[in-house]
Amino acid sequence: MDDLKFVTAGQPICNGNAGYENSFKILESLKLDGMELEFVHGVRMSPANQKIVKELSLKKDMVLTAHGPYYINLNSKEEDKIEASIKRVLDTARMGKELGAYSITFHAAFYMGMPADAVYKKVESTMSEVCKVLEEENNDIWVRPETTGKGTQWGNLEEIVKLSKNFKQVLPCVDFSHLHARTNGGYNTYDEFCKIFEHIGKELGDKALNNFHAHIAGIEYGEKGEKKHLMLKESDMNYKDLMRAFKKFDVKGVVVCESPIMEDDAVLLKEYYLSL
Repeated sequence: MDDLKFVTAGQPICNGNAGYENSFKILESLKLDGMELEFVHGVRMSPANQKIVKELSLKKDMVLTAHGPYYINLNSKEEDKIEASIKRVLDTARMGKELGAYSITFHAAFYMGMPADAVYKKVESTMSEVCKVLEEENNDIWVRPETTGKGTQWGNLEEIVKLSKNFKQVLPCVDFSHLHARTNGGYNTYDEFCKIFEHIGKELGDKALNNFHAHIAGIEYGEKGEKKHLMLKESDMNYKDLMRAFKKFDVKGVVVCESPIMEDDAVLLKEYYLSL
């Protein structure tokens, strides 16, 4: 990536059911840079919509990312559910590649009451299978486990970064709202944001900061972590200092806004970032 792109998590809310063609018109009118395709209930898109998304994103020079289904647990106690989870990751990567997407992300696993190091080994083993298949298929799309918002979910920052070190095709998706919620209010100062970028740069090198994938929204949380997404201005999410940290580290890649008013908050983020 040559700069930082700001995109919506799915089609803009104001688009309603008007379809992808109108979505791209809205994104263009708002001077936003693309969208994350939300395959949260299954990797399905009609051939007609695939054609529209692929052609319009190219024509308008917009970036696409994709979010895999929620029903992924690479640490399931049932082998058939692990195989189904691997397939969902692969299907997301295949659809992403077909549409010309830059990157895919997904929630990788739950701890299931197991020790963190045992879960890490299980996730690492399944990611090895995913990367092997993608290499065989010549699919080089970035594959990104996402930092998660609850303590029951595998995927704190250190775990995601550690996993990324072991696979050339894997990099983190850093959900800053999830990190904030998972720690019941942590990761919300300029210094803490800078430490995230420093840690990623130190462990994964410039390629990680030059090919970033982030999620941002306001968030409601408690002792158990994430409850729900909020509008940025109605939350305590310190998005201004986060944008300052992005600017300081000259991070390049994609920022996906997951706010309930995602296109408005994506514009808010982009305009503030560009004002710095």
